Amino acid sequence: MELRILEYFVAVAEEASFTRAAARCHVAQPAISQQIRGLERELGEALFYREPRSVRLSPAGEALLPHARAALSAVAAAQAEFAARSGLLTGDLGVGTVDGAHITALPDVLGAFHRRYPGVSVRLVSGTSGPLLSQVRTGALDAAVVARPRQSPDDLEFRTLLRDEIVAVVPHDHPAAEAGRISLAALADTPLIGYGSDSGLRPHLEEAFDTAGTAFRPAYTANDVALQIALAAAGAGIALTPAAEVVDDSVTAVALSPAIPYEKALAWRRTPAPAAPLRAFLALHEEAGR
Repeated sequence: MELRILEYFVAVAEEASFTRAAARCHVAQPAISQQIRGLERELGEALFYREPRSVRLSPAGEALLPHARAALSAVAAAQAEFAARSGLLTGDLGVGTVDGAHITALPDVLGAFHRRYPGVSVRLVSGTSGPLLSQVRTGALDAAVVARPRQSPDDLEFRTLLRDEIVAVVPHDHPAAEAGRISLAALADTPLIGYGSDSGLRPHLEEAFDTAGTAFRPAYTANDVALQIALAAAGAGIALTPAAEVVDDSVTAVALSPAIPYEKALAWRRTPAPAAPLRAFLALHEEAGR
């Protein structure tokens, strides 16, 4: 197996298309198709199911993918390591971001990182906490900004970027707007606008409501804070939204009782040790005192 062919294989797997993979790798599509077929002959199994408009991994492809990613990651890490030793850091840094990452220190640190290490290519991937953490575990991403889980898993390191709490968002003429605080129990019979099951904040809400003796059953689910606030302003219900992200003058943010605190944190794998670009990013973040 050659590293170049593994790179083609990973590109096809991630793009679900030979055409898009060829464009990503800057080669002609027939060349990628030929190399993948050669790899399949070498392994003795088909790696993809080829469909009219797309391709998808076969069981053999699913088995190969983590090994291919690990091999490419190891080579990239070695190259970056020795580039760093020579004083010129290069390589790639993949960072996942959940909604609201813009209110953390991430943009400022990435700006400083680019100025100091212009040879590192930074790739940002948007998503929700669960899928992003899965990509960190497989090595598809170096790190991710996520809603920190209630119980931090042992295989990941976390560094807090933001401490915040969830508030109730209501129109200005809502009774709770004048009261300034509302209990979770009082929300039991109210249409709620909250996060979907794939959000890292959903477990925080469910646990808080369970502790208060009521179930969290939102009438609307959306991971887009702007949409949550717009629905609340339109009178569709009460939105349960991070306090730091409520910047719309058309609504009022009301404290919850009891409070539902949460953290946005940067997560990365404990093992293997971070590659040079991620080490440099972490060091820069610490240096900035963020």
